[in-house]
Amino acid sequence: MIRVGYARVSSVGQSLEVQREKLTAAGCDPIFEEKASGTRQERPVLQECLRYLRKGESLVVTRLDRLARSLAHLSALDALLKQKEVTLQVLDQAIETTTSHGKMLFGMLAVFAEFENDLRKERQLDGIRKAQARGVYLGGRPTLTPAQVLTLRAQRAAGVLIKDLMRQYGLSKASVYRYLEGTQPQAPADTPTVHVHRHGVVAVGD
Repeated sequence: MIRVGYARVSSVGQSLEVQREKLTAAGCDPIFEEKASGTRQERPVLQECLRYLRKGESLVVTRLDRLARSLAHLSALDALLKQKEVTLQVLDQAIETTTSHGKMLFGMLAVFAEFENDLRKERQLDGIRKAQARGVYLGGRPTLTPAQVLTLRAQRAAGVLIKDLMRQYGLSKASVYRYLEGTQPQAPADTPTVHVHRHGVVAVGD
């Protein structure tokens, strides 16, 4: 099985060496490396890594927090990996979705993500009802930042289902398609260019 590694640190001053050594020892080739905050929406190297993966391959990370920024993000990644028929291995936390135990643990995380999302929606609805009871007008549609639009398009290109994008961004199907079909926004000036080869280390960051 081909193992594709992904390593991330949150700042330029931090070293990727420890993660790189673990991923190399696990047989990963190539290894995608990124320097970006854990809460940052746009992670061009991660998106390139997800596009690179093929059916039957395995995505390997040292820890889940190197990969996902939240439970909701983890749930979306889980849906994408299943769609692509790619397995996930997390070295330090002994999670591997090729085993029944690993599938169960990862499935529980997805359930927690859905629970978290439902609670957030319930709080939003409660807030809207209370505001309307006070006579406050609440209107307008959810809008995405240029960075979020880039991420949405990258996710769709990597195979994420429209219904999963609708749930993740709180958009209608029509709105998702409008973002996908609209004019590509100008990427931030510091967005790195990613060059990918089927063999070797891909090191991109700011």
